[in-house]
Amino acid sequence: MQLPFVNGQNPGQRVKIFTWHIHGTYLYYLSLGDYEIYIPISKEPKPGYVGRGTTFPFGENVHEVDEEKVKDLELDCILFQTRTNFLENQYETLSAEQRELPKIYLEHDPPQDVTPYTKHIITDSRISLVHVTHFNSLLWDNNDVPFTVIEHGVEVRTAPYSGELERGVVVINNIERRGRRLGLDVFLEVQKHIPLDLVGMGAERLGLGEVLHPELPEFLSRYRFFFNPIRFTSLGLAVCEAMVMGIPVVGLATTELASVIKNGETGIIHTDINYLINAMKDLLADPEKAKQIGAAGQEMAKKRFDIKRFNADWVRVFNQAISKNQPSKIVL
Repeated sequence: MQLPFVNGQNPGQRVKIFTWHIHGTYLYYLSLGDYEIYIPISKEPKPGYVGRGTTFPFGENVHEVDEEKVKDLELDCILFQTRTNFLENQYETLSAEQRELPKIYLEHDPPQDVTPYTKHIITDSRISLVHVTHFNSLLWDNNDVPFTVIEHGVEVRTAPYSGELERGVVVINNIERRGRRLGLDVFLEVQKHIPLDLVGMGAERLGLGEVLHPELPEFLSRYRFFFNPIRFTSLGLAVCEAMVMGIPVVGLATTELASVIKNGETGIIHTDINYLINAMKDLLADPEKAKQIGAAGQEMAKKRFDIKRFNADWVRVFNQAISKNQPSKIVL
């Protein structure tokens, strides 16, 4: 792993990153790296300004800062995660001096508009652009701005897979509100033929409601398989987490998932819903087959979604962004 960046402002100290609390699970895995992260909290609740919250076991390197005190921070880099962060929040929260710091834009999603003609918001090559999947980078028109892909990294969850429940489980937040893009209709159709439970924020009407992230591994471990009905999105961290636990994943052969799962070996993917329904019935009838597919997926996922590689990639990107915008001071 690369050493933390050292510059003239904070010699011998770890890089100080300011960002917003946007995707809690991603922020948690990001926080496991060798750097300091500062996130704002506001008096009135608003997206991105919720501080550390109570859901994730953040370490001491994640610092909650009152919104009005952010301008007093000595920082090394600003990490944007949404258009709102970039177009509005930075001008509301950061000082003029802080807005001149090295910047990284982390793109979590593929374009939601007409693709592949959608231009990314970043047009300045001085801003480092990071995509979370190669599919995302392929779909966006990146305006000839150089970009980096940092694939997900997740912890190996401790709950052993048993698959004792003859049911499948779906983990999606707000699936009703997000509709076809997240596969609401696919979920409802499959549920007519296969016993499926839905968990996630906003899932109270169609499913079991939210299961907090620290409790999710034990909860999921008893289900025979994990079903991902999402048509068009990035690669969900819940899918990665299920795979590293050894839970067999069934999903649509779309977006980045098509490059992650080898059909019939490390999971099951297809664009034919009837094919997937029959495959799920097979897994329900044959628990040993489910365990074999889950174990093969687990072996692959532990390598591809290694958390140490993920955090090392982020150290490298932070170092590069700061180096190209703020040359380091060599101390002899």
